[in-house]
Amino acid sequence: MLVDDQELVRTGFRLILQSEADLSVVGEAANGRQAIELAPSVRPDVVLMDVRMPVMDGIAATAALTAGPGGPRVLVLTTFDLDEYVYDALAAGASGFMLKDVKADHLVDAIRTVHTGDALLAPSVTRRLICRFLASRPRGDDQSVDVDILTEREREVLVLVGRGLSNTEIATALVVSAATVKTHVGHVFAKLGLRDRAQAVMVAYETGLVRPGG
Repeated sequence: MLVDDQELVRTGFRLILQSEADLSVVGEAANGRQAIELAPSVRPDVVLMDVRMPVMDGIAATAALTAGPGGPRVLVLTTFDLDEYVYDALAAGASGFMLKDVKADHLVDAIRTVHTGDALLAPSVTRRLICRFLASRPRGDDQSVDVDILTEREREVLVLVGRGLSNTEIATALVVSAATVKTHVGHVFAKLGLRDRAQAVMVAYETGLVRPGG
């Protein structure tokens, strides 16, 4: 589902996606409120979500769409340097983000990536954003996520996920198989109640396992 207040932007994305055999556009909305109202009837797997829109912005819409079980994965559109809401969008449940001037093939790959949940889109840029906003936010004494329930190996894996490494890169760093890493990642997600790698990155930073700039 495409959610953007600019019709030309939606049209451009739709034309790109309709040329892919495994992708289809099931609905379009001009603001977050329309997206929430439309989603139950079209049941999208992935929502391409703009941030700045009238009536309801992309952050509020993302939070509503991902609140319940079985909700769609949300891929946020951003201008990066101008949007200061990306961190909030990830906190609201977005699975990743992309730049509005994305190339066609990158757009398609990004949607497939977010759909599988196997990798966080553009991890290096995501780290920059998270570091930028966490550094400016006071850190509370209480943490909503208890990482102490993780085993030592699971904590190591979470740290590497937080640094933006893929499963293959983590396997190389820890000298284990990719299948073993996938199992550890699954355990981390289950124990901490995480939806995907985007949330895992945030938890790694918010709990201090990974430090901004470190």
